[in-house]
Amino acid sequence: MATFGQWVEGARLRTLSLAFAPVFAGAGAAIGAAGGVSELIIGSPLPTASPQPRYLHVIVCSVLALIVALALQIGSNFANDYSDGVRGTDDVRVGPTRLTASGLVAPHKVKRAAMLSFATAGVAGLALTVVAQAWWFIPVGVLAVLAAWFYTGGSHPYGYYAMGEVFVFIFFGLVATVGTGYAIAGAMTLPMWAAAVGVGLFACAVLMVNNLRDIPTDTQAGKTTLAVVLGDRRARVGYAVMVSVPYALLLVPVFAGHMAALIAVISFALVISPLRTVLGGRTGTDLIPCIKSTGLAALTYGALLGLGLAL
Repeated sequence: MATFGQWVEGARLRTLSLAFAPVFAGAGAAIGAAGGVSELIIGSPLPTASPQPRYLHVIVCSVLALIVALALQIGSNFANDYSDGVRGTDDVRVGPTRLTASGLVAPHKVKRAAMLSFATAGVAGLALTVVAQAWWFIPVGVLAVLAAWFYTGGSHPYGYYAMGEVFVFIFFGLVATVGTGYAIAGAMTLPMWAAAVGVGLFACAVLMVNNLRDIPTDTQAGKTTLAVVLGDRRARVGYAVMVSVPYALLLVPVFAGHMAALIAVISFALVISPLRTVLGGRTGTDLIPCIKSTGLAALTYGALLGLGLAL
């Protein structure tokens, strides 16, 4: 029987930064679209139908959006653990132990954990829909859950056909960031979209370095990830592009009048070490710390960009 600590490891906490980053960035962009923190404190109304006080509306929407993002990320991690485990893809692993493949937890229990996580995301998502009065959130939320499950689930998982980064970019970048911003401000802005693209690229970078590590075992198991398609050298270049372009995108909010967005450049200091490791040709377990470091860089980028846009 798995211990609590092993369940926590199965949830892959190192990836949860990818849930925080888009919410921070989206909330900051929404506050900036409404005139900034000073307007929020003074009380100028946001373009929203919510009858709540403005600051309370921001807090409620942000918390609900964060619950949705965290629950989807955890659910996706458990679903991936279950599906890859029952397929035998994780029988030979370089990374941390998986609950299903290791036999620590019965497959149906891991699947149940994934479903409970998705249910949590669904309840929080419905609450966010009502608060924001954005009914289009419902079909988007359904698609997000389906995307999380069919990444490695079903008879034709898209994660086995080099499509993982595409859906990660869409749902943990564009949808999570812009969705949070729209829930708060009732509008979509160019800086909000730029932030969404930047955060989405960071999410893709985390997946890329994870799959770069697993190229040998994924190839053997018949799992065709984007890293497998690109090959070792080009996958490393792809990672470098994914963690670099977000900083060029900071020019978008700057030209839109949000000079403080440049504060996000500070997060580049956290990219240097994993970038050196990846471009230095390291393989196997040497790449594991890069997953955590890239996730931390994504979180810092999203938080600082959100702060800069909100000021």
